[in-house]
Amino acid sequence: MSEKPALADAHERALIEGRVIETLRTVFDPELPVNIYELGLIYDVRVREDRHVDVDMTLTAPSCPVAGTLPGEVERKVYDTEGVESAHVELVWDPPFRMENMSEEVRLELGLL
Repeated sequence: MSEKPALADAHERALIEGRVIETLRTVFDPELPVNIYELGLIYDVRVREDRHVDVDMTLTAPSCPVAGTLPGEVERKVYDTEGVESAHVELVWDPPFRMENMSEEVRLELGLL
């Protein structure tokens, strides 16, 4: 019989969250040369004690051509992140995406500042 891993403490959850954010920075918007984290599409990353990760994300518009595929891709990559036992990505539309969600560096890079 295999033993269940011990519950993650706050320090370990913070480490996992950092790894997940780094993973999210490897996923790029197909229409812009920018990763989804810096683009502001990630609203929340929550790591539970059982190492399950919930991610709330949005898209630039509900009619985005990758609406059917990008959340699944993100979920698979988060699940494959070191320390993650399971993952779920929720696509949310409230609040709607705004240009202000982008990091200052991205807005500068895209000529929006």
